[in-house]
Amino acid sequence: MNSGQSQPGMSPLRQNPQRPPIFLYTDGASSGNPGPGGYGVVLKCAGRVKEMSGGFACTTNNRMELMAVIKGLEAIRWDRAEVHVVSDSSYVVRAVNEGWVFNWEKKGFAKAKNPDLWMRFLQVYRRHRVSFSWIKGHAGHPENERCDALAVEAGAGAVAKGIPLPADTGYVSETR
Repeated sequence: MNSGQSQPGMSPLRQNPQRPPIFLYTDGASSGNPGPGGYGVVLKCAGRVKEMSGGFACTTNNRMELMAVIKGLEAIRWDRAEVHVVSDSSYVVRAVNEGWVFNWEKKGFAKAKNPDLWMRFLQVYRRHRVSFSWIKGHAGHPENERCDALAVEAGAGAVAKGIPLPADTGYVSETR
């Protein structure tokens, strides 16, 4: 589903023809699930490339998959950007493309997992015109492979090097 189309609770956004499209590649990883985890992001726009990553001491793969998309969208400096998200997370892609997240929102995220991240996602998602495409992970897609390497290094790789990682407070509060 494209956020430029009519969706519950939002008005259509107009396309900004002066801005080039942005390609947002994302991946998340968790060693142990739950365990140390990280996210990786590659943003491509008009010949420029930006990479980002981060990790948490104890989290899940799905949280990191969603966090990667959020961090990528939050890094975009203008509103109403045309953003093409490419992810190997069927959890994230299907939640948006099949409208699950909008149904969870209508129900106050009552039975949804990761409500803190989904609320944060919706806030930044609605600033842009976003489309989602799913690709198979670990299948040789260069940007997906790079995102995976960034995510693993930010999570389990940091732990292996003795680098302390912050807590994923949203995950901790869900497990109490």
